[in-house]
Amino acid sequence: MEFRSLSVILLLVSLVRAGHAQGYYKPVLTVQPLRPQIFTGETVTLTCYIPGERLTDWMYQWIRDNTEFHNSNYYIRKIKVDQSSKYRCCCYYKHSQGYSGCTDEVTLTVTALPTATLTVDPTWSPVFTGESVTLKCEIQSYSNWRYQWYKGSSRTAVSQSQTNTFTIRSAADQDQDQYWCRGERDYRPSSSQFSNRVGLSVNEKPKPELTSSHKGAALIGNPVVLYCELDQSAGWRFYWSKHTQSPENETKPETHSYTISSVSVSDGGQYWCRAGRGTPVYYTHYSDALWINTTDVSPPVSLMVSPSRTQHFSADSLSLSCEGQSDSTGWRVRRYTHSQKVSNCSSGWGSVTGSTCSISSLSTSHTGLYWCESESGESSNPVNITVTNNNGILDSPVHPIMEGDPLTLHCLYRDPKPTNLTAEFYKDGSLLQTQTTGEMTIRTVSKSDEGLYHCKHPERGESPQSGISVRTAESAPDLVIVVVGVSFAGLFIILLILLWCYRTHKGHLENINQMSVQNQRESGAEDSQSGHLPVQAGDVHVYDTMQRAGEAADELSDVTYSQVLRKNKKLKNKDADTGSMEVTYAEIELKTKKKPKKKQEMISVNADTVYSEVKQNTNEGKINSIE
Repeated sequence: MEFRSLSVILLLVSLVRAGHAQGYYKPVLTVQPLRPQIFTGETVTLTCYIPGERLTDWMYQWIRDNTEFHNSNYYIRKIKVDQSSKYRCCCYYKHSQGYSGCTDEVTLTVTALPTATLTVDPTWSPVFTGESVTLKCEIQSYSNWRYQWYKGSSRTAVSQSQTNTFTIRSAADQDQDQYWCRGERDYRPSSSQFSNRVGLSVNEKPKPELTSSHKGAALIGNPVVLYCELDQSAGWRFYWSKHTQSPENETKPETHSYTISSVSVSDGGQYWCRAGRGTPVYYTHYSDALWINTTDVSPPVSLMVSPSRTQHFSADSLSLSCEGQSDSTGWRVRRYTHSQKVSNCSSGWGSVTGSTCSISSLSTSHTGLYWCESESGESSNPVNITVTNNNGILDSPVHPIMEGDPLTLHCLYRDPKPTNLTAEFYKDGSLLQTQTTGEMTIRTVSKSDEGLYHCKHPERGESPQSGISVRTAESAPDLVIVVVGVSFAGLFIILLILLWCYRTHKGHLENINQMSVQNQRESGAEDSQSGHLPVQAGDVHVYDTMQRAGEAADELSDVTYSQVLRKNKKLKNKDADTGSMEVTYAEIELKTKKKPKKKQEMISVNADTVYSEVKQNTNEGKINSIE
């Protein structure tokens, strides 16, 4: 009986277990922690069991989205977003082939942590020693964040702040590294994601290079363009100084080029540039000084453009030639563009034949500054060339216009040309004229006509702008002064020579007069014996005057007494017994020596007439003249 009872009991137990294995007890799945929203990185535990049963008697199978993935009664993991799924587990009894069944499905919804984004101000790279840099960590959702700042490969924060900015006030070499950030707080979610990484490069303070559009002296009236080159990073504004490196003396066009539209003598001198960026402004070093010399002497070679205008349509052809009064052999066409900087025609943008550069099909990339340059570095004046895709261009001159000359501007169009040619012409953005012929004329150009010109057609649109320069004759007054000064100097020298000749001749005449008087003295006695009265030396006064200035000294020195004219000026006769006598004054004329093939010229003595007193010969009772 007892054996039978034991057998029955064992049978019942086996039946119970078999019933369990056949699903009489359904397994249960639990989730800890039980939350409607789970964030990535949080720990979640899934547990599967049969109530009242020993866990070791059962085998477990985890199924996610109908795919088996785990074989334990629990699953613990730092969950990720891609693990948002439907979960269930199934239980198998180890001692038989039956199973108890599967749990109900549990859906886990995993939410990504808030995103942290790191930005840097300034945005450019590299930054330079001494420059200020600010890192900013932005988290778009939730609030009450504490910001953690990380550098390099370390997972330990280098700084923590309640604000979302981290500033390096004066960057140095040791600040060069990678940076990132994230947010932390006391509420779920307790942290944000790590931000993106930002690399910070720190370089030495830069020094820009200052160059000119051409070498050599700048021709007065022509344009000159200076370039402040700074290839490192971006965001720069440019400052220009003349004569002195002084912030008070700086001009601020803020572009990397500085244009002198029409060079004058006062534009000569030293120039510097520097760049700055950020707030407060961080400045680079000053460039080296660049000397600008001016001249009124044109360079030996000029750049000739065909078609001769500054604006051209894309797809058109263009010819650039170095021409001059002298041989242009060895001169080459060069250009400056923002993309290629300075380059030769032979570098690929044109074909070279001698000193001519040809471009078969223009594109907007050909827009730039062109000039001729010799092998020794001498350069012509530069020419601005603009290539456009517009339907209209302004036909404006290539080289500066001389003040006082006429100027005609044309508005040109792509084919087919419009039937209505009416165009508006603008200077510096202001409307000047509206012409139905499509052209505008300035009859007499003045310095005030300098500026940026463009034209506008009602259907074809606007042309680009072109600068027109006016060359003034600044050097003309100086030249006149020089010429007049030289003329006066020459005249003064001639007058000095004439004065010297005059004084020499005067002394010579006085010597002749004295010799004549002496001769007459010596012959006085003979004349008395022969009935002639001598000229008394004490009564002779010689004054001579040159009537014709400029006569040569040899002509003036060969003068003789030609005659003594008797003057009919008589004094009243007095009584013979009182010794009174009649006195006659004779006028001496000076006559020049005859020259071959010339009419005899006389130099008469007027104011300086020589009078001699002739005494009456009482023996003969008559007056004799001196022959």
